[in-house]
Amino acid sequence: MVSPLVVPVIDVQNDNFKELWPAMVLAIKTASFVALDTELSGLGNRKSLLAESIEDRYRAICQAARSRSILSLGIACFKRLQDKAAETYLVQVYNLTLLCSEEYVIEPQSVQFLVQHGFDFNKQYASGIPYLKGNGKGPSDDQGVHIRALFTDLLRARKPVVFHNGLIDIAFLYQSFYSHLPERLDTFTANLSEMFPAGIYDTKYVTEFELRLTASYLEYAYKKCKLDNSRLVTSGGTGPHVHAEFCQYAGHMSRYVDYRVCPDVASAEGPTDICQRFSAFGWCPDGAQCPLSHDTDLIILQDEKGTGDKRKRKKRIRNKKRGRGEAEDDPSICDGAPEHKILHTEAVPGETPAEPCPERGPLVDRGGKTLRSEAVDMEADGEGNGVSGDDHDCRNPVAAATDDVTNAKNDTNESREEDGGRGPLSDSPPKAEAPKTKADPGTHRAGFDAFMTGYIFAHSCTLIKKEGVSAVEKKEEETEKKEKEEQSWLPTCLNKVYLSGKATPLNVVKSTFARSSKAHVQKMSTVWGGAV
Repeated sequence: MVSPLVVPVIDVQNDNFKELWPAMVLAIKTASFVALDTELSGLGNRKSLLAESIEDRYRAICQAARSRSILSLGIACFKRLQDKAAETYLVQVYNLTLLCSEEYVIEPQSVQFLVQHGFDFNKQYASGIPYLKGNGKGPSDDQGVHIRALFTDLLRARKPVVFHNGLIDIAFLYQSFYSHLPERLDTFTANLSEMFPAGIYDTKYVTEFELRLTASYLEYAYKKCKLDNSRLVTSGGTGPHVHAEFCQYAGHMSRYVDYRVCPDVASAEGPTDICQRFSAFGWCPDGAQCPLSHDTDLIILQDEKGTGDKRKRKKRIRNKKRGRGEAEDDPSICDGAPEHKILHTEAVPGETPAEPCPERGPLVDRGGKTLRSEAVDMEADGEGNGVSGDDHDCRNPVAAATDDVTNAKNDTNESREEDGGRGPLSDSPPKAEAPKTKADPGTHRAGFDAFMTGYIFAHSCTLIKKEGVSAVEKKEEETEKKEKEEQSWLPTCLNKVYLSGKATPLNVVKSTFARSSKAHVQKMSTVWGGAV
């Protein structure tokens, strides 16, 4: 039986930031890929964020990033261990509590949501790591120990970066730790393509258009991937599977560690009615007051049970359509919106969001017409998954994520490099687990969300293999293989960011008609050639 994951998340604050700095930098530099997540003070007007014009959407995101702030940042560093069986990763997770030193807007709905999920504003204002937004303020980006320098080190590492529904996260990171956001979207994507040469990946896009899961909100996607991975392990099959290992934190380092327990998916005791809105969107406006079940485990098991049952599947679709109609009465719910950020948006009375597909969230054309209705019908018959065979070029990456912050100490990282320090995470003593509630503050943090995002990505990479790669390779081939994987882990998902309600993704590329911004060119000269 596979043991439940116990994830050590290192809490990074202003008072231990310098102490943990060397460990964080080393973890980033030696990682195979880095997963990121943010917790924000708000997003502003939701109607503008879902504007028909993508350029208008980008302007709304820029306005939000300039006026709001990042409250916490989650960093999960996944280092693939070539000398281990299966797809084994050494994982280090950091949860950084941040405090913007400038005036910024914080929305009441955001405060309410964050407090319900255990965010400590007293700790943030007392111990948050200070930072200044934009560029040309405070210490140089490549000098000293501060969050902007850490972001510069991330760029210098040239590692693939992974988000879940990440467009908004990327924009906030850019504005907060890099430079002022450019006015034009094509300039922004041109800059990003140079900032992250190893690529940007979005697990929302991966789960919808590669894994093609029934739902794609973060908790569902993570638990489904973990369940499928556990089955590969317990079945004794030869197929590839993911194994996560963690550093052992002892002594005074243990004071900084927050253990997050993620039990395996288990059957619920007795029949339970599922909240269809939560099942479809990963969020319910009634929250803990909802009389129906928000148990993601139960939702996953019922989805799997109903896969081959046409009548039950059709009923599920009808129920979700009914739930969708209810969702339209609540402007907080929108296609593709991550559950942890929906409440950060400003409700717009009378606004109708883009209709999500009963199972996965639809693609719609510019006129708002839902596409792939034939695929939905196919899904109702139990023969498909909501994506037709003609949609391979319409894969959409997403934009958003949550934050939690974690870090590790320098000597711990050194011991990890020298003697392994790679005990299974189940060997780490978990903290007492609080009773589970619908808004469980025990798992909803930026750092843990970053870990879930990275785990989904690692699992996806084991399922979507390049053809022609032998099971056993010579040692001299390992280096070349590693370089190729790090350049493009999932080629079909590279640099594609999901756009809600659109049939095509945002491609993070430099167009022949777009130029990089002057501020970006100056920054990159410091990043790639600047002396520390």
